[in-house]
Amino acid sequence: MIHPTAIVHPSAKIGRGAEIGPYSIVGEHVEIGAGTVLQAHVVVNGWTNIGADCIIYPFVTIGAASQDRKYVGERAYTRVGDRTVLREYVSIQRATGPEEVTSVGNDCLLLAYVHIAHNCTIGNGVTMSNLAQLAGHVIVGDNATIGGQAGVHQFVRIGRYTMVGGASKLTKDVPPFILVEGNPAQPYGLNSVGLRRAGFPVEERNELKRIYRTLYNPKLNVSQAVAAMKADVVSAPGREIIAFLEAPSERGVLK
Repeated sequence: MIHPTAIVHPSAKIGRGAEIGPYSIVGEHVEIGAGTVLQAHVVVNGWTNIGADCIIYPFVTIGAASQDRKYVGERAYTRVGDRTVLREYVSIQRATGPEEVTSVGNDCLLLAYVHIAHNCTIGNGVTMSNLAQLAGHVIVGDNATIGGQAGVHQFVRIGRYTMVGGASKLTKDVPPFILVEGNPAQPYGLNSVGLRRAGFPVEERNELKRIYRTLYNPKLNVSQAVAAMKADVVSAPGREIIAFLEAPSERGVLK
């Protein structure tokens, strides 16, 4: 179902049951999955793949050239997973660098005016509230929540099930399962409500509390905290935090 005012390149691939609304533009190298709906005035260009059963609201732009001075027109990609909802004026930009990718996972909800810059990797089930902004090369883990008007510095990593409060400024990595807020952001404990809702067993939540107290003990640096954690961590989420802290980091860990 393609509205007569829409402009769709003959080489674009449109899945069965997809809808292209009034005045939308779909470029040459675009693939749109089955059942996905582009409402009015949506622009999708570049080398872009959108999954099945997505809902894309008016004035969204996907796959535009990155706002990176290093981008010189090379083939780079933008990908959006299945069942993701993009509200009004969301912008998701293609990557910088040959064959590089900007990606948004399955079952995400990005509210109005969210911006995803070049080379970002967004996991599955992520929620970003109005006006949340990610600079380039940010990684967001599955089921994280980023509050409205939050700003995230380039190369920051945000772990799974993290909760970032509204209007926060993030310049360092946030380990999984943590609640942070402020300008600059500070840790405020575990994302306990999110963990309970997600069905994490009480034993895992209790271990994560002990890990949190160790990590944010003011007498320990990150390396010392990791060494102390390893002595008694038994759960998969606990090992996940340790792996996050030991992984390479451009920005360092929020402490």
